[in-house]
This record gives sequence, C-alpha cells and structure tokens, in this order.
Amino acid sequence: MLKKISIVDLRVGMHLHALEGAWIDHPFWRSKFVVRDPADVAKLQGSAVAEVWIDPALGLDVAEPADAEPALRAPVAVGGGVTGAAAARKDSLPAAAAPAMPTPTRSINDELHEAAAICNRGRTAVLAMFNEARMGRSVSTAGAMPLVAEISESVQRNPSALVSLARLKNKDDYSFMHSVAVCALMVVTARQIGMNEEECREAGLAGLMHDLGKAVMPLDVLNKPGKLTDAEFEIIRTHPERGHWLLKEGEGASDKVLDVVLNHHEKMDGTGYPRRMPAEKISTLARLGAICDVYDAITSNRPYKRGWDPAESIARMAGFKGHFDPVLFGVFVKSLGIYPTGCVVRLESGRLAVVIEQNAQALVSPIVKVFHSVRSDMPIPAKLVDLAEASCNDRIVGREAGADQRFPQLVELWAEPAALRRTQR
Repeated sequence: MLKKISIVDLRVGMHLHALEGAWIDHPFWRSKFVVRDPADVAKLQGSAVAEVWIDPALGLDVAEPADAEPALRAPVAVGGGVTGAAAARKDSLPAAAAPAMPTPTRSINDELHEAAAICNRGRTAVLAMFNEARMGRSVSTAGAMPLVAEISESVQRNPSALVSLARLKNKDDYSFMHSVAVCALMVVTARQIGMNEEECREAGLAGLMHDLGKAVMPLDVLNKPGKLTDAEFEIIRTHPERGHWLLKEGEGASDKVLDVVLNHHEKMDGTGYPRRMPAEKISTLARLGAICDVYDAITSNRPYKRGWDPAESIARMAGFKGHFDPVLFGVFVKSLGIYPTGCVVRLESGRLAVVIEQNAQALVSPIVKVFHSVRSDMPIPAKLVDLAEASCNDRIVGREAGADQRFPQLVELWAEPAALRRTQR
C-alpha cells in the first residue's frame, strides 16, 4: 500500500513512488526508484517538494528502526578521519535519525532584539580581531569565548532569530558579520547532531575564527566588487593557511578549531583547497564548516551580487555534487527548516507568504505571513498564518523563486522593525 510521508522522513532505502507538488519543483527527471544515495535525500529535502509517496512493499517503511538498514549510515570522519565499517557505525548520523528540531523557548520577534544587540557586539569584536591580525599581533581565542557563549544562548532560545538577522550584511561589514553568522550556524547544527554544550561552543568558536586568514589578504583583492582574476583567486586561496598560522602563533586555539580554519574549503570529492584532502581525512567539524560557510555566503548580499533566497540556496547546495557531506547536509537542512525564515513560499490558496518562524514538530508547516495574491497580482493585508494549526486549511505548494527581487519589503515583513533599527550602522 502506498504511503504519503513528509519529506523530512524520507531516508535511504525507501522506494520513492511519486512526488507531491508541481513538476517544475522536482529535482529528478523520474520519480519511481529506490533512494540509494544520501545526496538524493538531501537534494529532495532542499527542494520545494514537501511530501512524497513511498511504496513500503518495494523498499523501507517509515516505521522501521534506523538500525534496520546498514545503507542508511554514511561514514562521517570524526577528529582525524576514521574510516571503514566500524567508523560508519560509530561516527555517522543518518539525516532521518537526527534529533528533532528543539522547540524555541522565545518567539522570534522577542529574540530578534537580543540577537540584534549580539550582532552589533559580534561585528565590533571580529573587527577588532581582524585589526589585531593585520597589525601583526597574535590572536587569542580566549577573548572570543564570551561572544560565542552569547551566540550559543541566543540560538538555543530561538535558532532562527540570530541566524536570519546575521544574513543582513552590508558591503562594509560582510567579512565580520559572515564570521558571526557561521558561528551561529555551526552551533545550531552541532546541537542538532547531538554534541554537548562544550562541543557546540567549540564548533561556534571554529566558525567565528574560520576566515581569520582574510584579515591579512590585500584589501583591494578581498573587497573587489567583481569577479577575481585567476591570480587574485590564488591569493585568496591562501587564507585558510594564513588563518591557521595566525591562530597557532596565538593562544588557546584547540586542534579542532585549527582544523576547521585550515580545512573548511576542502570538498568530499577531493577537489578542495588548500590540500585537496580525500573525504576520509576531513573531520566532521571541517565538513560542517564547509556547509555553514557556503550557505551564509550565498544567502548574503555582496557588492557584485544579491544573495539567494534561503530555500533556493538550500536547493542549489543540494546540487553541488561532491562538495558536501550529504548526511551532515541533511541534518543542516533539518536544523534550519525546509523553508528557512525569510524565504517566500506559494500557498495552495493562491497567496504568497514569507516564512516567519519554524514549527519544530512540523517542518513543512511553518508560521508564515501572507502578503500578496497570486491571482490578482496585488498586495493583500499582511496576516500571520500558522500552517500547522489544525484549523488551517492551507499549505505550501512550493517556494517562490525570485521573490526577493520582486518584493524589496521582505525583510520588514519577517523581522521586527525595532530589531532592524538596532542593526543599522
């Protein structure tokens, strides 16, 4: 008997019978096949597809325990790159078996005020750290720990607030706010894969420090408002090694932090830099750093391009073949939500809505704010709708591509205006 399931419950070994939604949103040219690659799970979870039909007679059922199928477990190297079947059993985490998204203890609007203040303090702290490095002074990680603790506490109260607010960068503070954003993303996802609080803060510190090497890059290259030449890109490619050296010369950086700083541009297919490391040599935190670094970079506005919509970014990242650990990427998607805060979705009712907040127990049914009618192509009074409410008869049918360019007021729709004012420089 066919069974309809949420996209978040899809896992390797299931027989995919059909995909819900418009065909243009589907990431595959076919729909009836057994899912055998974790990358395909991540690609589907990053697409606009909210639900799928599976055939338990031809593959796994959603009710079966995670340990019933060894193929669910993709190897994830921890610390030094453990390999083999034992490593897969000990150190991997199936995306479908990741802990559920924690229920926020504070609403996004309430947390945005505190998150705005943390962003401002973070910008100042990272700017000071970069300036110290530019002047040839050693960098100590100990001074950054109070900021990491503040970021960790904020994302524990509400993961969406600081992560979403940190995307709103201008051309002058991109490098500094990027570090704050990656710190927050690392903490959120580390918590999702079951790390304890000390490990989460170490992951956050690694995220905060990951681009320290850019402090000593030539400013005309670092801030160039356009595509880099091959020679300029070769200069930028030295920043992981330069950052690693700066932290080694300083005090307090753990081996795991140094590892992320050096290896966050390595790729699973061995084509990354600076050392073209094979997948089995790349640690879990470095793999996670690669995901968080790219996500924040492509969702942020830059001098030479607009940032992509968060949901579009996840969908595109799912198609970066050989770049990311597919299991960790699936967990990362689950930690942000299928439709991250700030993305625009189309509802079955013919309305457009911006995602305001996640529903921890219903990732495909977030709290949204409707604002536009597709049928009349006219604005409508903004209204909050909780798609997970039993009385709600509407649902998401797909993401709305290019909406951020059509609707310049999107940020004001999802973010508390007072919090936005606190981030203005």
